[in-house]
Amino acid sequence: MKEIAIEEVGEKQQKAEVSIRKKFHRQLFTPFAKACKTYKLIEEGDHIAVCISGGKDSMLMAKLFQEIQKHRHCNFELTFLVMDPGYNKANRELIESNAKALGIPITVFESDIFESVDSIEKSPCYICARMRRGYLYSNAKELGCNKIALGHHYDDVIETILMAMLYGAQVQTMMPKLHSTNFEGMELIRPLYLVRESDICAWRDYNDLHFLQCACHFTETCAAFHDDEPTVSKRLETKKLIAELKKDNPFVESNIFKSVENVNLSTVIAYKKDGVRHHFLDEY
Repeated sequence: MKEIAIEEVGEKQQKAEVSIRKKFHRQLFTPFAKACKTYKLIEEGDHIAVCISGGKDSMLMAKLFQEIQKHRHCNFELTFLVMDPGYNKANRELIESNAKALGIPITVFESDIFESVDSIEKSPCYICARMRRGYLYSNAKELGCNKIALGHHYDDVIETILMAMLYGAQVQTMMPKLHSTNFEGMELIRPLYLVRESDICAWRDYNDLHFLQCACHFTETCAAFHDDEPTVSKRLETKKLIAELKKDNPFVESNIFKSVENVNLSTVIAYKKDGVRHHFLDEY
């Protein structure tokens, strides 16, 4: 991979940052800041590990964190954390060159996750994701962080809600923040919770940026420089279903999102709370 000239690095960083403040302020920074305020994702004294996988979502999240830190509404620290789970050379270099070009001072640590899941036949992606999160929590805590930030966006949220119903037979959502059950004092936050994926893609394309398609080892054979390479999955099926529904109902996406904010327990047959199942006949 060719070296990026110093002047090119400065130009890319400046253009990306100015576009966040001006052209994409309403689409990107406003919903980012709204999510942080609404769900209290950033608090005084926080040390947040901004977890960068190398894709468009996490790279933009890093830039938005840098931008909101300049507003100084509260004091918090940032560590831009990159885990190399076993990337090939080209993918590792792509992450490093993008971080350099965008002015993101990354801290990289390595793991053998890809090697560990290579032999797993059942649910390798689920296990890989669980392992990655554990490594991120562990390393973030060692660095003195109390939170890790992941780059899941609005579209991920509504797809998760619908997938849970259609394939999991349950009503649940991807939460904007969670307490870690295995790492005491640690939290997971999702600051892109209200940011639309199409707007992230528009920012990427406007700035002529090329990110890693996916952190997953099983997609490394795909072109590393294209985010939109088709991958057959339940999530993609759900994404297509939502797009079809939207043709007849332009509010379908917001309705899916709001559905988990408007749960009427008096019309629910049963629900679980802290692992305990409650049935409507219990109080009928």
